[in-house]
Amino acid sequence: MEQKYINKLEFNKILDVLTDICITDIGKDLAKNLQPCNNKDAVLNLLKETTEAVSLIYKKNTPEIFPISDIDYISKTLESMGTLNNKSLLEVAKILALSATLKSYYYNDNDENFSLPILENYFSMLYTNPSIQENIQKCILDEFTVSDDASKELLSIRKKQKSLEETIKNKLNSFIHSSSYSKYIQENLITIRNDRYVIPVKEEFKTMIKGFIHDISASGSTVFIEPISIFELNNEIANLKAEEYKEIEKILTRLSSLLYPIINELKNTTKIIGKLDFIFAKAKYAIKLNAIEPEINDKKFVKLLGARHPFIDENLVVPIDINIGIDFSTLVITGPNTGGKTVTLKTVGLLTLMACSGLHIPAKEHSSIYVFDNVFADIGDEQSIQESLSTFSAHMRNIIEILNNSTSNSLVLLDELGSRY
Repeated sequence: MEQKYINKLEFNKILDVLTDICITDIGKDLAKNLQPCNNKDAVLNLLKETTEAVSLIYKKNTPEIFPISDIDYISKTLESMGTLNNKSLLEVAKILALSATLKSYYYNDNDENFSLPILENYFSMLYTNPSIQENIQKCILDEFTVSDDASKELLSIRKKQKSLEETIKNKLNSFIHSSSYSKYIQENLITIRNDRYVIPVKEEFKTMIKGFIHDISASGSTVFIEPISIFELNNEIANLKAEEYKEIEKILTRLSSLLYPIINELKNTTKIIGKLDFIFAKAKYAIKLNAIEPEINDKKFVKLLGARHPFIDENLVVPIDINIGIDFSTLVITGPNTGGKTVTLKTVGLLTLMACSGLHIPAKEHSSIYVFDNVFADIGDEQSIQESLSTFSAHMRNIIEILNNSTSNSLVLLDELGSRY
């Protein structure tokens, strides 16, 4: 179906709403790119998956879905046997956790007589791995921090660091509070410059303390000196930090290697989570609109009962019944200005597009839609300044295009055709 006619009927606004309801990036992409389908079997399947999701929400409430990122970069790194950083590993653990949450949502207390074959297929394909998930979550505290308990070696290194730091701090505290040196000190504090412990010394007394200058304050009144007495201790800490870095790299490599055999499962699960997010967004939108699954007929007719335009307040909109294709294939709607003729045309067109996209429609039960090969609409003014076309010329061009491209299986909506020509 052609995009310009779809947009005339404001289907793009439906997609904007669906996109906002979706939570994951993949779900949002599916919503943005949703298009009406002209294959009846596909439409029936799309409608059924929405209906199943609505039923599941009413039975179990809305499933917990939280944002996850697309893992293209992560999967490429793993496929090349690379090492993931903290953030990427946590993202994988998050995907596994969400997969486990969704599986639990669907399968816990599930009634065997409650058959949802389409959703069952999606939920059954979700991959979970509690061991890897817990391993990552135990080792990686956040995107900047690896836990002390990630390995015995890391714990030992950090204990030595802590002990050395305490020794350095005690030495420096004794130094800055001593009667010999306290008069040279700018402030009674210990700080760090260039990863070395230093003390702030008044600029005029910098030669009174043997050590190495690492920094000078912006005003120039303070110099930060590493006393010679702690030089070796600072060196030891620097060496321990190098060991810590190497050990962290080993831990990240080990955790990444656990994911090499399950790359495909992770990619597939991420896609399924996005798909479920999108399906439940359709269901939530259906519930919000108090919408129904329309019947799909083979007899080329549209029967809408109590149909409402989705963008008009439910408390203000006047529902319409409209029937075309059973006893007649052409319907002319007449009436005064602001009488609702254009809204009626748009309602028929938009609800048809929604149904053919697998969306429930705001209408009463037993409303029926035919899956048209195309939906054409000439609604509203289309004056083009760039092409120097008058409103009349623009509409004539549209009519000619519709006549050339429509078939006996198309739905054609023309607004105020007689009044213009």
